[in-house]
Amino acid sequence: MADKKVVVKLKEEPTPKKQEFFVFTKLNYQMLIAGLVILLIGFLLMAGGGSNDPAKFDPAMFSFRRVTLGPVITLIGFIIEGVAIMYRPKTKKEE
Repeated sequence: MADKKVVVKLKEEPTPKKQEFFVFTKLNYQMLIAGLVILLIGFLLMAGGGSNDPAKFDPAMFSFRRVTLGPVITLIGFIIEGVAIMYRPKTKKEE
């Protein structure tokens, strides 16, 4: 007689649900929003300064606010955006 193989199906345990993992945390989003606000302020500081009459020179175009302060504030905003994207909080495994 031929040997019969008996297949016993074991009761499968339910697999635990995977925890949803988001790349950004609440702090990342807060830093992103803060960086965007600072960028907006920097661009607003650089705006304006032109003359309505093209034949008239307006030296306000080259003021400290438009040439130095606005770009520096904008650069700080871009740096904050980069930090907000790259920041990763420590997990319990890394501590």
